[in-house]
Amino acid sequence: MPPTPDQQARAEAIAAEIARILAARPYALPGTLATRKSQCGRDNCRCHADPPQLHGPYRKWTRKHNGKTVTRVLGDAQHADYAPWFDNHKRIRRLLAELEQISIDVTENDPRRRNR
Repeated sequence: MPPTPDQQARAEAIAAEIARILAARPYALPGTLATRKSQCGRDNCRCHADPPQLHGPYRKWTRKHNGKTVTRVLGDAQHADYAPWFDNHKRIRRLLAELEQISIDVTENDPRRRNR
């Protein structure tokens, strides 16, 4: 059974949106980008004062690689360059998940489907 006109239109819109995202900025980085401030181990440092003046900010990129968690600290310039790539990845994944759901809906409603 072919997709409904609404499903077909939405799938085409998703494909067009993904193409626009990649045309504007053809990179996508997986993982999480977090900004943190921290205390060091020196007792007489300003980060242990009252009130504390923490070190940082430190920008950490965490992702899975070959089944292991990998973390890298990014400098300010790297953060500025790569932050849009994280946004691209999130947007593309959301769109792909929607496209997958449309595809599942089409196959689930196919009258030729066995094991009903």
